[in-house]
Amino acid sequence: MATQISTHGDVLRHTGKRAAIAAGLTIVMTAITLLADLGTNFDATVSVGHILCFSLAVATLISISLSAALSYRSARLMRDLTVTRSELSRISQTDQLTGLFNRRGFDDAAVLALTSARKRAVPVMVFLCDIDHFKSINDRFGHEAGDNVLVEIAGVLRRLAKDEGALVARYGGEEFAGLVVGATRDQAEQYAEQLRTACSAREIPIGSHLERVTISIGFTVSCADADLAELMRIADRALYAAKRRGRDRVVEADARSLVAA
Repeated sequence: MATQISTHGDVLRHTGKRAAIAAGLTIVMTAITLLADLGTNFDATVSVGHILCFSLAVATLISISLSAALSYRSARLMRDLTVTRSELSRISQTDQLTGLFNRRGFDDAAVLALTSARKRAVPVMVFLCDIDHFKSINDRFGHEAGDNVLVEIAGVLRRLAKDEGALVARYGGEEFAGLVVGATRDQAEQYAEQLRTACSAREIPIGSHLERVTISIGFTVSCADADLAELMRIADRALYAAKRRGRDRVVEADARSLVAA
């Protein structure tokens, strides 16, 4: 079982134990080596030069052996710590139900993507989409059915994102977000429509039936220096307009106006 170190006292005790082990091993290894070389006749005459050279060789060998063993152990602990931190970071940025980015993971990745896009002077599409009447699904069929719908819609997003090189995330509740670098307005609208129709065409097991669900999408395309928060606000305005106009549709927005779809 791994040693648990959580207090300063634990650190001191762990250090003391390791020091004691190192001292004990040094004594034992030195004694064994001396006895093997000099024998057990403690009255034998041995030259000082021999003792000096032999002691230096033994001390060096023991020091190298102990240092290598402790360094190997430390390196393994550091490797395990790095892997653990990486896994914790992945978990903290991933939605556990769908396997997509969560809001935190999306925001972190999207900021980097926006920075890269600005340097290359290429447009960026940001979109938000909502599952239509999702509360009704939960109320009628239960949260397990609702979770299944979320997973199925996430699967559609994941496949399309792979094709387009997009970042996609479950942004919260039944809302999903995405970002596509290098998409023109025409390409962005085509992508959004493709996403909408792919979701509405999918038959999802709900209860004992196969049901179709729809999504509403709001998107914006920016070539300017708008930050992620501003682009998300604009896309959210477009999403709200899509739901207000009857759902199951795509609406584009920019900083100046909403464009009806």
